[in-house]
Amino acid sequence: MATTEQAQNTPMFTDPEFAQSVSAALSDIEDGLLRAVDTEHPLLRETGAHLINAGGKRFRPLLTLTAAQLGDPEAPGVHDAAVALELTHLATLYHDDVMDEASKRRGGPSANQRWTNSVAILTGDHLFSLAAQIMATLGPRAVRYQAETFARLVRGQINETIPQPDATNPIDWHLDILAEKTGSLIACCAHFGAWLSGAPESQVKTVGSFGETVGVAFQIADDIIDVSSDNSGKTPGTDLMEGIPTLPVLYALQGTDPHEARLRELVSKPVAAQDLDEALSLLRRSEGLRQARKTLDGYLNRARELADSLPKGHTQRAFWDICDYMADRQT
Repeated sequence: MATTEQAQNTPMFTDPEFAQSVSAALSDIEDGLLRAVDTEHPLLRETGAHLINAGGKRFRPLLTLTAAQLGDPEAPGVHDAAVALELTHLATLYHDDVMDEASKRRGGPSANQRWTNSVAILTGDHLFSLAAQIMATLGPRAVRYQAETFARLVRGQINETIPQPDATNPIDWHLDILAEKTGSLIACCAHFGAWLSGAPESQVKTVGSFGETVGVAFQIADDIIDVSSDNSGKTPGTDLMEGIPTLPVLYALQGTDPHEARLRELVSKPVAAQDLDEALSLLRRSEGLRQARKTLDGYLNRARELADSLPKGHTQRAFWDICDYMADRQT
């Protein structure tokens, strides 16, 4: 049986009864993930379980289970959808690590480092196929919505790897990538939970919008954490050294303050190791970081407005708690 260790990394709901219910359901999801990858092929069984056993926040199934509280959380298909969508997320991580040439994932060696790029890619493909098989049991609507989500996810990933089109605002381009690459799948998780639980279609639409909004907020918070936090478990400035254009950097590059000219010079390209401390110090005091935090606040306020439109009660409170968790991540 799975432990509830992963629940320690999820938002802490203020309603103890609600938290206990979701935590118990998350344990079932963990078991479902391990059952899904328990194939007869020994290598695929090992590689497929690699990231599951490494742990993680399990935020996506958490959101599915939370949205399902709007209807019948024990309705057929809710837990299956949560498993399938987490498998989809895990599959993207295998592929991401190959693309990024990453050597670490969740505190241990990445699959491509432990085995090979080919094995990591094929394991990701295998997890996608397992997710699709589960979705097929939920009917045509489930298959279609997952496929549409996957198309958005891939489009966002592609857009992140190509130069932005001429006359495109860099901030808008970045936020659109976040919505496609991350927000779309989180929206899908909330959508499935509400829909399969039998919630009204208006609420299904609302929680889907909530999911996409907090998905973008989640990534903006990561952008901010890369600059501002020394206690996140991630080395500060990793994105700066890799030349990844995060939101604080994009805002800083748009600035015109002559006092921040040195900052713009440093972050206009991958930051050299010897310049990292200076770049972090300047960026932490910059208008760019303040603007990024303001943008994050805007997304969280929108998410709270969506939560406000849901029926009052424990589930609405849980959606507010998720917003509070997102706000706390970057402080």
